[in-house]
Amino acid sequence: MSLSEQQRTFFQTFGFLAFPGLFANDIGTITQSFEDIWQKQGGGHAGKTHEGTARSALAQFIDHDERLCALLDDPRIVEIASGLLGDDFNYSGSDGNFYVGDTRWHSDGWRTNGILYIKMAFYLDPVGANSGCLRVIPGSCHTDDHFAQALQSEIGRSAELWGIEGRDVPAIPLETKPGDLILFNHNTKHAAFGGGARRRMFTINFSQRYPAELLPELHRTIAGKARFWLERAYGETMVRTAGPERMRHLEQVMANDGHLAELSRKARETMAEPSRG
Repeated sequence: MSLSEQQRTFFQTFGFLAFPGLFANDIGTITQSFEDIWQKQGGGHAGKTHEGTARSALAQFIDHDERLCALLDDPRIVEIASGLLGDDFNYSGSDGNFYVGDTRWHSDGWRTNGILYIKMAFYLDPVGANSGCLRVIPGSCHTDDHFAQALQSEIGRSAELWGIEGRDVPAIPLETKPGDLILFNHNTKHAAFGGGARRRMFTINFSQRYPAELLPELHRTIAGKARFWLERAYGETMVRTAGPERMRHLEQVMANDGHLAELSRKARETMAEPSRG
């Protein structure tokens, strides 16, 4: 689906978009693939059972399953990503999650280098304002804006500075049901409050392609994946099943991830488990 000019402008202004029912006809297969991956990985974080006391997370999530890898070939995904990032966008990774309790206000990055990152999120359980849906603060993505800069430095101290708890910060709750797709700029402030102890959600992340002068920053971004104990930026299934069009969105990161294996080896020496987020 091609984005309209109104959708692009809305995203540029507010930092998020929602597509109700976009994958409603496919959600059964998608959900089964989600559960199959977790079963093969031991059921929870780092191969252990998900006990519902802390978030379980798995990096390179869609890379574990051919059907989910094929989402990178799906015209709905490709056309949305192209409409926001350009036809030569990069696939920058994915994660699968069982969420537990509240998620504090944060950004998934605070990039000021002009490279846009977006996250597409699939929630596999119905979630509402008080049951763990994503909340976003419109316009909080603009790093050169006083409002967004104030949020960046102050939102972690909302009770102290503003006299309100995190769940009371003015925001929009993006209530969803399985089959909906939502996406947001990585800089956009987001959070979740309430909900159960096994809230199923996976994300797919994309970025603009890096120009040559910013490749050192791409190297640093890839280095951050070491906390997940990844040897390469992509999983074997993702690369093996890639055709020419998908490979276009993998090639730049693959050409710049040669340092990741050694960094991950060092991370294993100091971390008890791979990162949960």
